[in-house]
Amino acid sequence: MLQHLTIQHYALIEHLDIDFKSGFSVITGETGAGKSIMLGALNLLLGGRADAKSIQTNEKKCMVEASFQIQGLGLEAFFAENDIDYDVNDCIVRREVMQSGKSRAFINDTPVTASKLKELGNSLIDIHSQHQNLLIRNEHFLIDTLDIMANQPQLVADYKCLFNQCRQAEQVLKQLEEKAAKGRTDQEYMQFQLTQLNEAQLKEDEQEELESEQHLLEHAEDIKLKLSRAQSLLTNDECSVSQNLRQAADALHEIADNFPQATQLAERLQSARIEIDDIEAEIDSSGAQIEYDPQRLTYVEERLSLIYNLEQRHQVQTVQELLHIAQTLQSNIDDIENIDDDIKRQTAEVQNLRAMRNHTAAQLTKARKKAATAMQHELVDTLQKLGMPNARIELNIPPRTLPDITGADKVVFNFSANKNVPLQDVSSIASGGEIARLMLALKRLIAQRTALPTIVFDEIDTGVSGTMAECMAQVMSQISAHCQVLCITHLPQIAALGNNHLRVYKEDTAGTTHSHIETLNETQRIEEIAHMLSGAKLTDAAIENAKALIQR
Repeated sequence: MLQHLTIQHYALIEHLDIDFKSGFSVITGETGAGKSIMLGALNLLLGGRADAKSIQTNEKKCMVEASFQIQGLGLEAFFAENDIDYDVNDCIVRREVMQSGKSRAFINDTPVTASKLKELGNSLIDIHSQHQNLLIRNEHFLIDTLDIMANQPQLVADYKCLFNQCRQAEQVLKQLEEKAAKGRTDQEYMQFQLTQLNEAQLKEDEQEELESEQHLLEHAEDIKLKLSRAQSLLTNDECSVSQNLRQAADALHEIADNFPQATQLAERLQSARIEIDDIEAEIDSSGAQIEYDPQRLTYVEERLSLIYNLEQRHQVQTVQELLHIAQTLQSNIDDIENIDDDIKRQTAEVQNLRAMRNHTAAQLTKARKKAATAMQHELVDTLQKLGMPNARIELNIPPRTLPDITGADKVVFNFSANKNVPLQDVSSIASGGEIARLMLALKRLIAQRTALPTIVFDEIDTGVSGTMAECMAQVMSQISAHCQVLCITHLPQIAALGNNHLRVYKEDTAGTTHSHIETLNETQRIEEIAHMLSGAKLTDAAIENAKALIQR
């Protein structure tokens, strides 16, 4: 439950500190005193939209902070998942808004996103304002209420899990079918490309080798001529280089006894001769191998032209890349040829999941229909206590055309407040006051069956007479047996039944107006209710009337 609320520099509130108690608390005050401002601060605290306009003039930021008692709410997993300290007796939630419009949120001094703050806030406070009466027309809200009444949380969780699994499987199947359709369109062209590449019989290093051979063949005659000339110069019969080197070495050996250095020089000449003989032999061999072959040149050029054309067509520069493309094409074609098997397997998976989903949905429908009967009786009983003795309710649960995340059911809420009026859709027949009482009855039903710790009713009495207001107050008092109830009201009949009474008032000072809130003692409470009965002028009759209301 909400234990304490602090507001600083928010709208007309400069500083507010207020404690809240369990049970049924009422909040009263003149129109424009600041009740809506306090509600706006609570909305901000629970993850609502941050607006820099809410900050008081000349202030850098505004702040709203509250402490909650959260024992028994099952929030341990939330705190563990978000690495936040868990304290059942003092959970502190804080929101700050800067002049820039940016905001910061904290849970037990741990920074969190506004979405995380909202997630936690949904488990802490339910703010029921007039616009929330529209929920009576919201099918998802009615289904959720039916599920609360049915008390089958695991069945609901199982269905949602199966629904999501089924939806994911259907998406995979759709993607496979789209891939198959596109693949069949592309398959012929891919096969044509692959055939071209396969017929080319490409080899990894072929291009470099062919380019080298082409260069050699194009210059074969000149190369052979130059090799022949080089060989001729080395092997001239009249003065062979090798022969001259041998004779020079012999001459050096002859003087070795008298000139020792001659031996080393002779050996060097011998090494040179051997190297020159080797060079000459290689020149001879190379010359013999090189022949101008126009047919071979034509083949090489044609082969290179094929490779260049394939590279240009596929926008690559190497044979290695062409070979990779061929592998990819083959893989894609294999996938297309095998995709029918994948589709069959995925279709079977979808059918299996749909069957499980539909079976669980049928169980959920059965539980909802049973809950609907009990819900009708309970709502009618509450409405009778709220001054609607002839109220009738019929909850019909027809099937949906297609299941959604909520199940295979629709909910039609038929209502009549009078004997002579047939049952009709609640959104088309119920008045504003009747809808307010219907929503109160639904909130009573929900509060009895959930762990929601705090409900705030914001002027739920709008459009309701004094007698009916007292009946509504009694129902809210009953709700307060299960959770903390805060009710913002203008009606003394409701204010008189509260266990705790808080008053919002405005104070004007030099150049400023500030809103304040205070907890009333018994005397102050009587006077406040008397003012609500008689207006600004406090009379003895009003005082006595207020006492009588409180003592009922």
